[in-house]
Amino acid sequence: MLSYRKFAYVYDQLMEDMPYPQWLRFARTAWEKHGMPKSVAELGCGTGTITIPLVKSGFEVTGIDLSADMLSIARRKLEETPNGSRLYRDGSVRWVQQDMREWELPEPVDSVISFCDCLNYLLEKEDIQAAFARTYSGLKEGGTFLFDVHHPLTLIRYDEEQPFVLDEPDVSYIWTCELDAPRCEIEHHLSIFARDENDVTIYRRFEETHIQRGYDPEWMKVELTKAGFRDVKCYADFEWVEATEDARRLFYVAVK
Repeated sequence: MLSYRKFAYVYDQLMEDMPYPQWLRFARTAWEKHGMPKSVAELGCGTGTITIPLVKSGFEVTGIDLSADMLSIARRKLEETPNGSRLYRDGSVRWVQQDMREWELPEPVDSVISFCDCLNYLLEKEDIQAAFARTYSGLKEGGTFLFDVHHPLTLIRYDEEQPFVLDEPDVSYIWTCELDAPRCEIEHHLSIFARDENDVTIYRRFEETHIQRGYDPEWMKVELTKAGFRDVKCYADFEWVEATEDARRLFYVAVK
């Protein structure tokens, strides 16, 4: 699995155009349908861009990520927000460095979420099965599991549409891809140029390689059911409509 290193420190700049409000809205709508949680675990929480709004809305949230650097940034971001220190004192948030295939908390939670295609970073079917099993164990009866992944065809589109280029004042990148079609596995290569904090005339270059795999949507639904989940649904692109091959991002809702 991927553990972000230098990438963690430019992550928010590179991801600032991602639809975080839509992920939050999807979660709230799902909870309105299936029961509003008190406690939430977020798998692959990254720098806390989804975690922090949930905490500030009154949920008790545990942000779980494999990367210590990502979690460090998330902690700092919350501390720097109004009343951030009070939320720590109240016990409304905690950050835990764990693998989503093996995560475990002292008490089960009401809902588990994992957005921004985190599960696509699990590269073997056994990894997906392990994450589903651990999530089922970590939920209270009646709890919800909400997550999204890229549709397999989205990874093929990435390969067809590459290369991708970003040119911003503080950070730029060149992004190319290599697709392993039989496995529906794509390797993203990023050359990132980030402005030095101490000397704005200098840009530091570093390389990142990220690998993701797409899984058949029906197989995913079957594996959720095998893990014990019921009422398993798959939706398309933040909308409450049945996913088809035209979908770019698949949203799963499963109930324990």
